[in-house]
Amino acid sequence: MGGTFFSLYLLFHLPAFILLFMGLSRRKSRPENAKTLLIYAGLYFLIGAGICGAFVPMMRQMSPQ
Repeated sequence: MGGTFFSLYLLFHLPAFILLFMGLSRRKSRPENAKTLLIYAGLYFLIGAGICGAFVPMMRQMSPQ
């Protein structure tokens, strides 16, 4: 179950981290673009956390006991 959860975590959160790093790197050169990227990263992280949070109880029910 740990490997499945980790792969789902990466699937739903890796793009958010990429957007975060892109936004932080463009903060000084293009502040308007950086603000947009940081907002998208935050939204993507919240949505990904909600989807992962919904999968955890489902995976616990499916796991053999």
